[in-house]
Amino acid sequence: MMNMMSVMKEPVFAVRPGSCVFFVGVKGTGTSALAELLLNAGVRVSGSDTGDVFYTDAILKECGVPYFETFDAAHIHDGIDFVVYSAAYSPETHPELLEASRRGIPLFKYTDALGAYSAHFDSSGIAGVHGKTTTTALAGSLLKGARLPARILAGSAASVFNGHSTLSLGDTYFVAETCEYRRHFLSFHPKRIVLTSVESDHQDYYPTYESIRDAFIEYGRRLPAGGELIYCADDKGAREVAEALRKEERGLVFTPYGFTARGDFRINSFSVENERLVFEVSAFAEPFTLRVPGRHNALNATAALALVSSIARAENRAAGASGVSAVSMTKAQREGARRGLERFCGSKRRSEIIGEKNGVLFMDDYAHHPTAIKTTIEGLKMFYPNRRLVVSFMPHTYTRTAALLDEFAAAFDGADALLLHKIYASARETYSGGVTGRTLFEKIESVREARGARGGEILYVEEPLDAVSLVKPALKAGDLFLTMGAGDNWKLGEALLEEA
Repeated sequence: MMNMMSVMKEPVFAVRPGSCVFFVGVKGTGTSALAELLLNAGVRVSGSDTGDVFYTDAILKECGVPYFETFDAAHIHDGIDFVVYSAAYSPETHPELLEASRRGIPLFKYTDALGAYSAHFDSSGIAGVHGKTTTTALAGSLLKGARLPARILAGSAASVFNGHSTLSLGDTYFVAETCEYRRHFLSFHPKRIVLTSVESDHQDYYPTYESIRDAFIEYGRRLPAGGELIYCADDKGAREVAEALRKEERGLVFTPYGFTARGDFRINSFSVENERLVFEVSAFAEPFTLRVPGRHNALNATAALALVSSIARAENRAAGASGVSAVSMTKAQREGARRGLERFCGSKRRSEIIGEKNGVLFMDDYAHHPTAIKTTIEGLKMFYPNRRLVVSFMPHTYTRTAALLDEFAAAFDGADALLLHKIYASARETYSGGVTGRTLFEKIESVREARGARGGEILYVEEPLDAVSLVKPALKAGDLFLTMGAGDNWKLGEALLEEA
């Protein structure tokens, strides 16, 4: 008798207008964004989450997505066609997921649902250890300016998306931020991949640099023949991934970008003028301006230009357009893309200005890897040369902090004053009695002493909000106070702004 397991098929996430999809963990950045895209496509969407308030609460309420602020098996009923769940919840223990399984309702992890959604479009995935959220948001701004029929999903809210994480401009193309953690991006169906950077990170899953690099190579193999890898020529890891894929002779198109790139997307000049980045790209006659700080954001913008040029090429070929430039954009598309860059004001928690009071500028940034921290600080010092930079940093995950302790110790040299906090723990790991936030504090102090230069003032306060009374009297007009990291020390910046 044939083994029935050999002919059983995995359920297909085939949603269509009128389908009913329930999201477990609907307040998550990714889940709420996918819920919004499905809602815009005529799908009936609802969900559940904790009672904690996130910025996504306002988005979900604005969109009219109903959701429970508890988890209960009673929320699941036979009228639901599919359940999508955040990776934070386990189908083996979560009451709603258990009930959905009991009723035979197909379950899909968020990343698998996103991958299935991407298969219905000409899709582009934006990947990399750093810069993918900003690059995705920039691509959305360019696509909007160039009036190309695309949907965009970023890993954070963006002002150019009206404070949402998604933008719906049409039904032909899909551009999404795709995550390397646990190889989540292998569910995605890309025709193009933008690769911003590859280096050691997520040490709880990728113990070595080679293991994370190989995951990006594996993602590149998901490109079909004729698919395009747009990669940062300035990044060693991205170059290694491109070279590995090139050797496999899979018939891919390779498009480098950056200060050392050859071809259309080489950055030929870069400067800061009146709190604007000004940079020139080979294929474009006039320089671009950008209102967000940092040399790295000139790279992110150029990556987005390369991607949108590729999408424009596909669209213009399909439409039989004439008067197309060397980078495959019509004149109107080039002008619209330029305006899109000029309009861009960043995304949530990416050098996000949260307010200014009594001459002190308060900003929040998600940077939590030493490379991102260093480049962000350097960019801010260049952008605001006359401001004293006071940084509050909360490390994220014990494994990352332990593995990159030396790199973290050197990442804050550009700060004029540094305030460190405890490690913000991840649900995916348990403290084993090793590295703590104070360990990092002591490491930075010892490194500075060994160099014979203490650098700026450095302090340690375990809980971020306990630092309010300490920091408040020390801030003065002209300062830039920056909360940095993937933890919740952003609350310190908001508290200081409120009391300033």
